[in-house]
Parts: sequence; structure tokens; C-alpha cells
Amino acid sequence: MRVLIVEDDPLIADAVRQALTRSGFAADIVTSAEAAASALQAESFDLAVVDIGLPREDGLHLVRRLRAGGKATPILMLTARDGLSDRVNALDLGADDYMTKPFEVAELIARCRALIRRANSAANNQLSFGGLQLDMTHHALSIGSKPVELTQREWSILECLVLNAGRIVSKDKLMSSVTDWTDDLTPNAIEVYVSRLRGKLGDAARIRAVRGMGYRIDEKNK
Repeated sequence: MRVLIVEDDPLIADAVRQALTRSGFAADIVTSAEAAASALQAESFDLAVVDIGLPREDGLHLVRRLRAGGKATPILMLTARDGLSDRVNALDLGADDYMTKPFEVAELIARCRALIRRANSAANNQLSFGGLQLDMTHHALSIGSKPVELTQREWSILECLVLNAGRIVSKDKLMSSVTDWTDDLTPNAIEVYVSRLRGKLGDAARIRAVRGMGYRIDEKNK
């Protein structure tokens, strides 16, 4: 899953990025509302973590602009402000959640996961699909009672496919789920990871290639 961090304080931005990366997310940083709007328009992100106190255009104006433009990306607001009116304004404008600085990293990660689950209609961190059981918190896959070892990128691709089960997921979407702006990954690499996943999943689930469009995961009996 890929997260855009919108934060002009470099220490906070880097701390959040490192925490997200350690937890298996791909994360990118922008420092202004203008850059955030451009990034969210041009690329696919599963969540935006937005500071209210941005230069020039603050985070509240960014949320208003994104929602007015029809952008439905989940948004978690971060702020040093602790007033009730700020929290109400953020939520009324279209933010999905709100955290006050300083915050605990573990809670931030949990809220990020919860917002992404909600956006993908997943009720909890334990998902079953076909013969697969996915522990979204610990990035653990099992088939029946047998654990299956996955690399971080294999996990990210499988997670993206399962959360979008029943829909075709483009190669670009899969690439964005495993890379940030510092990575150099080609579409051919996605084919390699998908091939490895197929071998590990066996007949517990089927990853189908849809020519010219991407991939779709189906239950084994479909």
C-alpha cells in the first residue's frame, strides 16, 4: 500500500516515512498543498497523511480542494492544534481521521491500516480469500494451517490484489503499491513477482492476467 505524506517539517516527515516503511508501506513526501494536489492527481495513493499547518495553503484548504474535485483518497490529518473546532472542521471538510501531535507511531500505523481497510471494505485485519488467510497486521500469509513465506514486495502485490478482488488491477497500480519515488522498478518486474506468487499460492487462489489491462485474483473454483 502506498501513502503520501504531506508535511513541511522534515524531521516529522522523515520519522513518519520511516515508520510507514518499516511497517511495509511505500511512502513519499511532499511539503506543500500544491505539490500534494499534483501528486494525488498524477499517481495512485491508498492514503494521504496531511499536516494542517502547511505553508501558503494549509491542510484544511487542501482537503476541501481534493474533495471538491472528487478525489476520494482516504485522508488522515496531523496537527499540533488541539481545539475541537479544528477537529470538527477537518472531518466536516472530508478528512477521514485526525491525530494530534505528538502522537504514538504505533497508533498512527494502526489508523493508517484501518483507513485503507475501510476504503477497501475490509472489516478487520484478518482476511480470507479462496484458500488464503492473510494477517494484514503482521503481513503473514497462510494456506490452510501452513505459513507461506513472502518477500515484502510479493506481500504488497498480493495485498493489493486481494483488497481489489473481483476487479482488474493495472500494472501501474501494482507498481505504485510496492514502490516510492526513490525506487526504480519496471513493469517487467511486476510480471516476475506475480509469477513467483502464483508458484507460492498453488491452487489456493488464481492470479489471472487480463491482456492489456492488468491482473485479477480469483478464488480457486472460479
